[in-house]
Amino acid sequence: MDKVNLIVEENNIRIDTYISSKLENLSRSAIQKLINEENITVNSKAVNKNYKVKINDEIIINIPEPKVLDVVAEDIDLDIVYEDNDVAVINKPQGMVVHPAVGHYSGTLVNALMSKVDELSSINGVIRPGIVHRLDKNTSGLLIIAKNDYSHIYLSDCLKEHSINRIYHALVEGVVKNDKGVIDAPLGRSEKDRKKRCVTKKNSKEAITNYEVIKRYKKYTLIKLKLETGRTHQIRVHMKYIGHPIVGDDVYGKVDKKFGLNGQLLHSKSIGFVHPKTKEYLEFESELPIYFKRVLEKLDKSER
Repeated sequence: MDKVNLIVEENNIRIDTYISSKLENLSRSAIQKLINEENITVNSKAVNKNYKVKINDEIIINIPEPKVLDVVAEDIDLDIVYEDNDVAVINKPQGMVVHPAVGHYSGTLVNALMSKVDELSSINGVIRPGIVHRLDKNTSGLLIIAKNDYSHIYLSDCLKEHSINRIYHALVEGVVKNDKGVIDAPLGRSEKDRKKRCVTKKNSKEAITNYEVIKRYKKYTLIKLKLETGRTHQIRVHMKYIGHPIVGDDVYGKVDKKFGLNGQLLHSKSIGFVHPKTKEYLEFESELPIYFKRVLEKLDKSER
């Protein structure tokens, strides 16, 4: 059982709301379940979900071990860009969920990895073996897989230190004026929709995205993005924040009708990192998906 201690820094916020703002991996419904089971205490006493926290309250959260799910290896094609005894680099297709979760117990990257990769790290448990970082379901491109626990810890530390180079390409709505820019805007959960993230100073974390224009079209811009931090939905929220949501993003932008897309045009184009064992710097690049190229070709033709 994992144990998390929090010292409250704010007043008069419902405990489930406060905890969900601090622990992104726990939903409010999961927190309420923990409260009901008395796995969450405040100043060593059980509370109900309506309790409003006070400054200097000590919250102790006991998170039971996840129930072992029967995560089945599935013979799903994987684009394995690189693999050795310690790491693998996968080119994830759009539409594939990274690991099993409610509503997605099969067809995930993890199901495929269990069939194609001989060994995976165990640090994230049976549900997320080998998963060091994630891409959204409808974001395509490169991500690193850890094949043992040493590599997992090493790569997780690299992520925290921002030493993994992650470059994305995206097509965004509108014409971006500046050739280059930095979006330094903290991200937290949206109070209107807890499944979404937004730019906010309240219960937020630092988030920094660098962007550079690759090509401008009449109504769109192709851009390159480099992450300094890796918050949930960071690029998608930051681009919306500056008025240029990603084309096809039906959560932070608008439903695509013009190009017939199934998700946002956001691709993890390249990834570079120092190898956990050899300490050699490795960098990998992937091509844009066919559907992404077709949209760019259509835009090129329309502007001739």
